[in-house]
Parts: sequence; structure tokens; C-alpha cells
Amino acid sequence: MELHQWCRHIIVFLLNVWIPSCFAQTTPPARSSPTPTPQTADNPDSLKFRLSGFPRKHNEGRIEVFYKGEWGTICDDDFSLANAHVLCRQLGFVSATGWTHSAKYGKGAGKIWLDNVQCSGSERSVSVCKSRGWGNSDCTHDEDAGVICKDERLPGFVDSNVIEVQVDENRVEEVRLRPVFTTATKRMPVTEGVVEVKNKDGWAQICDIGWTPKNTHVVCGMMGFPHEKKVNKNFYKHLRKRSTEPKAKVKATRQESKIKAITKTSSKPKRGKSAAAKRLYAERQKNFFLVHSVACLGTEVHLAACPLEFNYGNATESCPGGMPAVVSCVPGPLYTQSPTMKKKLKMPPTTRLKGGAKYGEGRVEVLKGSEWGTVCDDRWNLVSASVVCREMGFGSAKEALTGASMGKGLGPIHMNEVQCTGNERSLWSCRYKNITAEDCKHTEDASVRCNVPYMGYEKTVRLSGGRSPYEGRVEVRVGQRWGSVCSEGWSTKEAMVLCRQLGLGFSMHAITETWYWDSSNVTDMVMSGVKCTGDEMSISQCQHHRTVNCQKAAARFAAGVICSETASDLVLNAPLVQQTTYIEDRPLHMLYCAAEEDCLSKSAASANWPYGHRRLLRFSSQIHNIGRADFRPKAGRHSWVWHACHGHYHSMDIFTHYDLMSANGTKVAEGHKASFCLEDTDCDEGVSKRYKCANFGEQGITVGCWDLYRHDIDCQWIDITDVKPGNYILQVVINPNYEVSESDFTNNAMKCNCKYDGHRIWVHNCHIGDAFSEEAEKKFEKYPGQLNNQIS
Repeated sequence: MELHQWCRHIIVFLLNVWIPSCFAQTTPPARSSPTPTPQTADNPDSLKFRLSGFPRKHNEGRIEVFYKGEWGTICDDDFSLANAHVLCRQLGFVSATGWTHSAKYGKGAGKIWLDNVQCSGSERSVSVCKSRGWGNSDCTHDEDAGVICKDERLPGFVDSNVIEVQVDENRVEEVRLRPVFTTATKRMPVTEGVVEVKNKDGWAQICDIGWTPKNTHVVCGMMGFPHEKKVNKNFYKHLRKRSTEPKAKVKATRQESKIKAITKTSSKPKRGKSAAAKRLYAERQKNFFLVHSVACLGTEVHLAACPLEFNYGNATESCPGGMPAVVSCVPGPLYTQSPTMKKKLKMPPTTRLKGGAKYGEGRVEVLKGSEWGTVCDDRWNLVSASVVCREMGFGSAKEALTGASMGKGLGPIHMNEVQCTGNERSLWSCRYKNITAEDCKHTEDASVRCNVPYMGYEKTVRLSGGRSPYEGRVEVRVGQRWGSVCSEGWSTKEAMVLCRQLGLGFSMHAITETWYWDSSNVTDMVMSGVKCTGDEMSISQCQHHRTVNCQKAAARFAAGVICSETASDLVLNAPLVQQTTYIEDRPLHMLYCAAEEDCLSKSAASANWPYGHRRLLRFSSQIHNIGRADFRPKAGRHSWVWHACHGHYHSMDIFTHYDLMSANGTKVAEGHKASFCLEDTDCDEGVSKRYKCANFGEQGITVGCWDLYRHDIDCQWIDITDVKPGNYILQVVINPNYEVSESDFTNNAMKCNCKYDGHRIWVHNCHIGDAFSEEAEKKFEKYPGQLNNQIS
């Protein structure tokens, strides 16, 4: 009986499996409007998404999905805004504002992975939405879908708003220059060598038959060099010829050469060439010619973007009469070893990069007239970015970034819809549109990351004992041993150089006591007295003692750093200073608290208190954070100082310096402002306030917000009681002691011309320290003063 029941269950199971499969095989597929079913990828988190196509901004484009090792598109059939919402979130944006059909951003290539996608809008991944299934589509690439995402990132989503080169990396993954001579490998950067490409099988050479200067231009750009020079091919052919000669013949030739040399000069022959021949002979044995010919236009940013002809069969015999391609590149001013070449290559700049953590990256700014301004990211791409990079003395562009990825600029936006061919020497030579008020905002400032020469600086320093790769005790290579650095004089500038050298971004904190980090492998101190300007590429380029001289040589006083990919950037609203400046004669009996906080000039101490008055130059300060990280006081709340007179805490001893200077730079009056209330007074649209001083709250300035010190609050002045009538320069400097790290310290100072007649003051021409050209700044400093109160 039990056996009978068991057999019946088996028969029912087989019928349930077999009958549906029969129907599935006999029912023809319906081509129009099939019933979509949920299709889940093996692991939704393993899917990758990107925006492609042209022209586009960083938050829009053709949607492409990476599935099973291959990039593909999504068909626009049944596409909706709900689908776009899901995809935009997977791209790191908060939501979608629209979608496109019919390959608006150009036709894709390869697979069409999804068709008839139907999402509700709340799904975590497009893979759980209904669709035909992966790879099942009746579309062509004329129907590729695109999305337009809201330009607001999801909190914590790491992405750099990159428009990057998209090439078939299965063909060429990397390119390198391999020096022919052993001695050349010790010099950095490597500017000449054999071109080698890497694919899935390893490194290989390129046959030099038909090799052109345009090919060299592309390779040098990838290596971080702006220009190329002609290679002495005869020299390499001579070495190659000698390396392929039989040993006996080479030996005989050497003997003949030796006899001739002794007869002629009575001196020993040089062994350099024979050693070089051996070296080249060894290299020749390893030659594997992957690429037979290359045909670059010279404007490409990657060799893989050039037409390539690959070798097949026995590749070691596929370059008859040729040799491995060799290139020679010319480094930019920052990387050349020759002082003469440095001067020759240095030209008056019309372009600069701001806000980047490393050399060769930053927000693009151009000089128009005598004023610096930014570039809008409409139509911004790698070709235009490469023109900027080469103009700055770097190689081609590695990434073209949009959406103020390197922080927002200030002042005018000079260019929009820049379209370069790639052959221009300057961005101003490219086609572009002038800006109207409706076109662009600073949230659309364009940025670049350039290819830079490899210098190997990161190998000469390291961090130890930290809790993450971004922090630790600083150790350097001095001679043949590693050791720590004395923390005496160790400040933000030194820490900035160190973090940049390691490729870890900016310095968040310069640490002078490292006792709380792991000390199990503490090394001896090998460097002291380190003093940097902040512009050095390596800590070894900074000033330091020849022999170690450290008063606090214990391990706990070794220098340390905490690095960060982002940093704040404070700038003063210069026009507001100009609009709000005035003179007030304030009675002494109203200045007791100000005197206690040292906000008056020294002569106030001998005044007849509480009688009399002080003459104050008052103005408002509106300090914006245009960087990529919040500005926070260095000291924690536990160490803030309470000031009972004003009833508030000071989180920084000196937050700003106020100075009145004569035309020759002599300081005639000064003031300072302690940060008694660092908070978000107001913010840009869509940005929320985070810091408020009330009730012992957290202090700081959020990215996109500003802190306003009104002209009518205590200490918001310069005491000019003792100043004589004349022409002066008003200067305000934020974060003057570099207590808190910023991505750019050059814009922390603001200057104004002013004329004081003993009763009134006229202030004009207020500007941020780096807003004008060098020539305009020199004229400003030599300004003779106003002859009247009419400002033209």
C-alpha cells in the first residue's frame, strides 16, 4: 500500500513538470508586449552601472549595465520614470528627473541586457524589476534608453562625477615605457624607452614600422608628459645590430676596436656601449610584438582609442626589418631636472587648477582680462580636458569631471560649451560660448584629473601604527633605514605635503603626540626640523636638519598625520566688505568686554577709562565654505574656552586677522577675531544647516553654507584711533595660522584699497587674494590712492 502511494506521488510530480514544459515548447513567443516577469541576477550587488554617450553632463546619459563580464544597454520599450528612479539610485543619485528614448545619447554597443523593464520605483535594484530577462530582447541599439538624474548625491555614496574614456580594455589595458639602459631606471621620471602594452596575456612590444609622431604624442600624454621629441633611431638600430651579431664576431670587433683605440689615443676603451649592447640583446630575446601597427590622430587620450592592428600566429617574427617602438618625451616644468628648461618651459599662465588634492588635478579656472573665472561643464569632455592638462605641463586627461567635483569656484564663469579638437595649445583657442545668467552656476564648474609622470615618491614614506590606511606615525627612508620624524614644528603644511606624497588627499590633522597609536614597531627618529612651504612634492624636498636634533625624542612625540580625500575651503565675500565698511566713534564704557578679549590697539590700555572713545573701522564678514568637507575647529568641545564677559565659548583662538597696511606693506593697525561662534548662518538652496552655537552646540561651517559676522558685533573692527590720514590697504585673512586644513589657502586673504581723510573712509576694489592676475595684483599694491571720493 505504501509502495503504491509512493509511486502515485512520483507520477504526479512528473506530470507537473512535463505538461508545462510541453506547452512552453509548443506556444510561439509573443513579440509584442510580452508579460514581464521578475528577473533577479545571481547577486544584485555585483551589477555595475554607468552613464555613457555624448553630449551629456555627469548626471545624465545612456544607461549601461555590467553583467556577466560585459557592458550592455537597456531597451526603451515600456521604460518609465519609475525605472529611471531605481537606476539613478544605483548610480548614486537621490532620484530621477526624466528619461530618454531612441538612443538620444548615441547608440551603444554589445549586448542589450534588458527589455520591457517595469519597476514600481521602490526597488533596491533594477534586477528585481519585471522584464523579459537578462539578454532577451527584440530591440536594436537605436532604442537604447537614457536617464536624467537629479544632481544630488546619496549620502555616503563614493563617486567622482567622472566622464572617462571608454575603450575596449580587453585589447590594451596599460601602457608603460621601459628604459633600455639600467641606469635610466634610477632616474625619475622615465622620459625615454620602449613602448610596452599590457593585455590579458602580459606585457608586449609594438612594432615600429609605420610608427608616427602622432603615436608618440598619445603615448607621452598617457605617461604624463605634454610634449614629445624625436628619437635617435640610428643609435637604437646600431645597438640592435650589435646585439644580434654572433659572439665571436662581436669579440673580434671589440679586439680590433681596442687595438685602434690604443694606437690612436693610448687609452682604455669605454665599456658603456658593450654593456648597453648586452642589455639590449637581453631585451631583444624577450620581444613579443602584440601590435603590428598603430594609427593615432594625435588627439586620443589612450592608445587603445587609436586604430590598432594586432599580430596573430608566431608574434615574435611579426616585425620584419623593424624593432620595438621607442619614444622620447619632454616633461613639464614641475618634472624637468634642468633649471634652464624650467625657466624656458615656464610661461605666464592663462589657465590654472584649484582645489585638487594632488598635482595635475583640480577645478579649471581661466584668466580673462585680469580676472580669473571658471568653466561650465556643458559639453565638457576628455578632449577639452586634455588641452587644459597639456597647457598646464601635464599629460593628457585621465578624467573629465563635472558638477563642481573639486569644489565650487567664485566670481565669473568665463566659458560654456567648450569644444576642442585636441590640437589646441590653449583652452582659449577652442570653440566656446559666452555665459548668460541662465546658463550656468558654480555647481556646474568643470574639473580635470591629468596623467602625471610617475616619480615613486610614495615609496620613500609610510604610515605605521594607525587604525586605517589614512592615518599613522610618519616614517621616512634615510640611507638604508626607516625611522620616525620629530614632531617639533610639525604643522598642517608639513602634513599636507606628506598626505599628498602618499596619494591620500589632504591632511585633516597634523599630529604631534602619537602615544595612542600602536607602538609595537616604533622606529628611531631619523629626521627633525622639517619645515615645508606646502607646495613640495615630497617631504625630502622640505627644509630639515642635517643631523637629528629633537628635544622631545621619545616615541610618543613622533610626528603623525590623519589624511582625508576631501577638505574644506573658506573664502570671504569681498563685495560685502566693501558695501558695509564705515567708521564709528565708540565710547570706552561700551568696550570693556572688547578690551578683555584684546580687540583694541595697545594705546587703549593708557586711555582714561571709562571716558573718551575709540575710532573703529567696522565691516561685515561673510565666510563661505566652497570646499568638499565641513570646516570644523581643530580643538574638541572639551578644550573650548569659556568667556564670561560675552557669555560664549571660543573654539579657535584666532579665526581671522584684520590689518590696515601702508602702501609699502607696513602694518599700521590690526585686529583679530576669535571664533566665538562658528555656525551656519545660511546655506545655498537645498543645503541644510548643521552647526549652531546655541546651548553649547557643535561649531563649524557646512559645505555650501556661510557664517556671517555682522558689522555691529563686538570685535568686528579694526581700532584706527592712532592712524593718520592717508592711503591704505585693508586686509582680512581667514584661518591665518593654518590651524584647520583647507584644500586651498591662497584664497584665504582679501584686500581692499582705502583712503582715510581723518573723518571719512572710502573702500573699493575689494577682492580675494588670488582673484586677479599677477600683473593686476602688482598694480593694486602700487596704487597711489584716490584723489577724491568718486569711484570710477
